[in-house]
Amino acid sequence: MEDKRVVHIVDDEDAIRRSAGFMLRKSGFTVTPWVSGVEFLKHAKNAEHGCILLDVRMPELDGLEVQRQLSERGVSMPVVVLTGHGDVSIAVRAMKAGAVDFIEKPFEKAVLLTAIESAFDRLADTAGRASRAADAAVLIAGLSAREQDVLKGLAQGLPNKTIAYDLGISPRTVEVHRANLMTKLGVRSLSEVLRIAFSAGITG
Repeated sequence: MEDKRVVHIVDDEDAIRRSAGFMLRKSGFTVTPWVSGVEFLKHAKNAEHGCILLDVRMPELDGLEVQRQLSERGVSMPVVVLTGHGDVSIAVRAMKAGAVDFIEKPFEKAVLLTAIESAFDRLADTAGRASRAADAAVLIAGLSAREQDVLKGLAQGLPNKTIAYDLGISPRTVEVHRANLMTKLGVRSLSEVLRIAFSAGITG
């Protein structure tokens, strides 16, 4: 029998805890909801091992601070960050700090499940980290110099307009480079782009 897969949902919004919890339970996960980052941190050391669905905007302690404290305490569960629309720079900071993925609210079931599955893959594959870094470096070496410049901007959490201004090109040209680099890297989402960039040691 497959081991039970635990997802800790840390979010101050009851509606999010309920909807995400319902989706995950229906898909066979065991769900433990937490009403705040403070509450989760109190019990994190002894919490069942699994992955964490972590909201970034919470009163008292925000998700980035919760993430930092988990790391300090040696709690190494993979984190998927929940952000509001337009919080990309915060999501980038969370991924720099080791989050596996981020998803924007409101989210669809398929997006949530994909992110959680990738978190459990990470849990199972701690040994693969070095090979991921090598693979990422090879992929990035295949990008043009300009595409690598755009990638560095994305890894800083910058919007297309800012990247365009910094590079002295038009936002439309940035969009073209961004689309091309995503095709070359074989990815479909910004979080996958960031995962490759950070695996290769690019932090912008």
